[in-house]
Parts: sequence; structure tokens; C-alpha cells
Amino acid sequence: MAGRIVLYGATGYTGELTARALADRGAKPVLAGRTAAKVERLATELGGLETATADVADPASVRALVEQGDVLITTVGPFARHGAPAVDAAIDAGATYLDSTGEPAFIRRVFEQWGPRAERAGVALLTAMGYDWVPGNLAGALALTEAGDAATKVRSAYFTTGPFGPSGGTRLSAAGALIEPGYAFRDGRIVTERGAKRVREFDTAGRRRQALSAASSEHFTLPRSFPRLTEVDAYLGWFGSRSKAMSAGSAAMEAVFKLPGAKTGANALIERTMKGSTGGPSAEQRAKAGSYVVGEALDAGDRVLASVHVEGADGYDFTAAMLAWAAIAAAETPLAVSGAVGPVEAYGLDRLEEGAADAGIARRQPVAA
Repeated sequence: MAGRIVLYGATGYTGELTARALADRGAKPVLAGRTAAKVERLATELGGLETATADVADPASVRALVEQGDVLITTVGPFARHGAPAVDAAIDAGATYLDSTGEPAFIRRVFEQWGPRAERAGVALLTAMGYDWVPGNLAGALALTEAGDAATKVRSAYFTTGPFGPSGGTRLSAAGALIEPGYAFRDGRIVTERGAKRVREFDTAGRRRQALSAASSEHFTLPRSFPRLTEVDAYLGWFGSRSKAMSAGSAAMEAVFKLPGAKTGANALIERTMKGSTGGPSAEQRAKAGSYVVGEALDAGDRVLASVHVEGADGYDFTAAMLAWAAIAAAETPLAVSGAVGPVEAYGLDRLEEGAADAGIARRQPVAA
């Protein structure tokens, strides 16, 4: 018997897209959010779905959303500020957990703090199960599989095509992420380093594009599936020719945030001046945008052995559809893994590739090294 799917944050920008993606696939999730009237309106529009109310300010209300065997999707961010109650609820209830975050500090916390507890409880935690950072996990894993045992390093790079218009929630999460230290996977372990430390060029269908180093889920997930890895890198190519200037700026920010009180003041400023619930790109705008992600497998001497490119849907549409696919798959067949895990480990590479294609991002073609 399939378990329930509970979508927490259903009336937010990403949450509503996810609710619609679930309904489009024939699922009947429980829609949950802070404001009952908003949740009920959406539930009625989608065919009379079950609803619930919960607020991160009342962790018990979040815990009450789920039961053993459920699948909990949460899109309530910024996750560094609001994410803990949902993770705790899933572990305590024995429910599979998925979220839409891309925030490095929260991802690290899921793997290092909650992961061991979830493993003991027999619960699977799948963080960053949207555009951040599933496509790079897929492209990197495909490249590593093609390259074989000689590949001991992997890197992924994310680019957009068409106009890029971040939602209010994305801007708020990104602002918070800039304040926190990043990380990388070096010599077989996670090490702390500033974001945007490195700039690298990638070929994207014949066009060379710059990208900045970033902390992502790949640093934690790909070594679990490919234990031979000694180095993992991820890059964001959203900033084009400004990448080098932004890398220099990140170095300056790192120095500033070492000053007493600087980080606290920056967080306070963000809270006062930025709002997360401001909507995002319209359907028409999303239709004009797209994603292009590169995965490269390298040997110990940094020679590229295999390169895989995937491309397709706008990041928001992909996130919603990917969460829907992943939740339905986990509800129909409980995952045979526990702890904080990655998408390759949870679903298998072949099945993940099918799921990503269903969500709108597929392999472009193998690219010769």
C-alpha cells in the first residue's frame, strides 16, 4: 500500500508549483501550510485534496503532519532559518524526507547532524532534490560511470539559458548563503572553504562560459555512490563575465565577516530588507528559460576522461516536477536506504535518469573528452 505524500509549504511559490506537479501525475497529496484559507483554496482548485495547517514557530504542528511510512516534501525556506522542524518531524515519525533547498549550510547540517540520527531511525533524508542540486548529481554520476575506475575526481557546472529571474525565496536564501562559509570535498573529506573561491570555464555546446565554485550536495552525495572519489567540485555559471569580480568580492566578504558582530548584523539586515514570499517567474517567463548542466569525470592528473551534458526545463519547473516524481516513487516503493543520502544512492542511476527526464532535464549527448 502506497504511503501518503504530505507537501509542507504548499502555498508558497515553489510549493504551489510542486502541488500542481503532483496533481498532474495523479497523486493526491495532503497540502499543508501556515494559512488555512490559502491551503484550502489551492486544495479545492486541485480537486478537493486533504489539507492541514502547520507553522515552523510551532514545531509540534509540523510533527503532527506526518506518520510512519509517509513521504514529507518541504519547500519552506530559507531552510537555514525554517528547515529544522520538518527534518525533525520526518525522523521522529519515520517518514521519508525531501526538500527543495539549495542552501549549502543547511545541506551540510542534514548530512552531518541529522544524517546519523536518521540512519539509526531507518529514515531516508533527501535534501536538495530540485534544480539545486539533482542535475549535477546526475551528470556527474553519468560521467563517472562512463569514465570507469580511473576517474577519481568529478565536477559539475550549472548554467541557465534564456532569461533568469529568481523568486523572492531564492534571493533570500542566496543572501543568507553568502554569509555562511562554504565547503568542498578534498582528499576524501569535506573541508570548509569560502564560496566562489575558484573560477573555471566550461564548454556548453561550443560556447565557453565562466562559472564560480559553489558548495552543493554533490560534495556529500557522489562520494557515497563512488567511494574512489578524492575530489568533488561544483560551479555556478549564472554570472558570466562578472564571475572573476564576484570571486574577488567573496574574498573581501570573507574578511569582513571575520570581524566581531559582522555576520549577526548582516543577517539582521537581510531579515529587515528582504522578503521571501514575493512570488517568482510566471509560466510564460519560465517557458523562455532553461537549464544546462555539465558533468566531468577526471583522473588524478586532472585529465577529463568523460563529459556529460544535460539540459532542459527552467529550474523552478524542474524542481517541482522532480520533487513530485521522487515523492511518488518513494511512496509507491519505500526506499531501501536510510540516513542522509543522495539521489543516485536512493533511486539508482538508471531510474534517476528516467525521473530527471520526466521532470524536464535529459542528457543532451555524450561529449568526447
